Amino acid sequence: MEKRNRSLLILILGLLCAIGPFSIDMYLPGFPAIAANLHTTVDYVAYSLSSFFIGICVGQLLCGPLLDRFGRKTPLCIGLVLYILASVGCSLSKSVEALIAFRFLQALGGCVGMVAPNAIVRDVFPVEENAKIFSLLILILGVSPILAPTAGSYIISAFGWPTVFIVLAVVTFLILLAVIFWLPESKKPDPSFSLRPRPILTGFLNVLKEPQFYTYAFAGAIASAGLFAYLAGSPFVFMELYEVNEQQYGLIFSVIAVGLIGSSQLNNVVLKKYNSAQIIRVVFFTQSSLGIILVAGTALGILGFYGTILIMFLFLSCQGFTFPNSAALAMAPFSKGAGSASALMGAVQMGCGAIASALVGLFFNKTAVPMAAIMAGCSLLGLIILLIGRKAIEYNARNEDVEMQCLELIEKY
Repeated sequence: MEKRNRSLLILILGLLCAIGPFSIDMYLPGFPAIAANLHTTVDYVAYSLSSFFIGICVGQLLCGPLLDRFGRKTPLCIGLVLYILASVGCSLSKSVEALIAFRFLQALGGCVGMVAPNAIVRDVFPVEENAKIFSLLILILGVSPILAPTAGSYIISAFGWPTVFIVLAVVTFLILLAVIFWLPESKKPDPSFSLRPRPILTGFLNVLKEPQFYTYAFAGAIASAGLFAYLAGSPFVFMELYEVNEQQYGLIFSVIAVGLIGSSQLNNVVLKKYNSAQIIRVVFFTQSSLGIILVAGTALGILGFYGTILIMFLFLSCQGFTFPNSAALAMAPFSKGAGSASALMGAVQMGCGAIASALVGLFFNKTAVPMAAIMAGCSLLGLIILLIGRKAIEYNARNEDVEMQCLELIEKY
């Protein structure tokens, strides 16, 4: 692939990946304004975040098989159109219930922008390059946590919260044009791929039977769910407890996001010396330790404003290593059915994110402890799954070696 075409492809894939984070981050500074305008509370507005995660989870399970059956571009374009229409619906919402419903539809459309890039990377690039490509996507993706809340805070202050969703619709329309005119089709439609429920479920079950997939997909998803707990809880923690305004919250969010971007690019450097499995093991131990410090410091009230920002910065910086390496390791076994594998991985991630964000609202007690405890719990549970799953991977590898040796003996004699 020519360098120019390669760069353009990575740019478009990165923009598609950024739709989800922009949809999540851009309206976060508007939680108090939305609550006041729709006559509800901030913690109830947070359920619109959970409904988005649920929509992403369900949508990815639907669009994965569609990407394998109809190729990558057609489902991608249809999903982006649905996202644009749902975004307009969000801007016109007159109740929090309507906002929650339109956010669900918005996620159903936008989720294809999260599944398709993973599948296209697996289609186009060699397996050994996948982690590096994912890191490059995170570089583009990482701009969204910096720009989105900051831009959102200024838009909300100047024009009101509904304008955020109009901006999302316009930006996504421009991305849709880029997909139509410049994104090459990486996989031709496959009429043999059935869309009947039973074969689709069988395909997902076959993916789940692969120890390398379920270990790294679930460990990575649950560890990453701490990020979603942060997204759900941080508007209250910073804007209510620490009484910062929308612009200050956007700045804090951007500073913390710098850690995610920087670590994702540091991952490329570290990959030159260590493999993804070695990196992710160290990162999980580090993040779990930081999670324990965060929840203990929050519960005892000794972290304070700047201490909380520092620990969250370090904790979320670990995600820059977690996502590209866990995604590359989970997707590695699949040359065929990469769309379904990518969809399932994304659904697991968003499903865990939806649960984590909902738990923040469920255990809401007007302190930062629920958010900190869920963040810490996610990292610890991810570490446990990783340690147990690695044994299953090693056991499976030994069995495959024995089978290969038996086949070689049979062929020999």
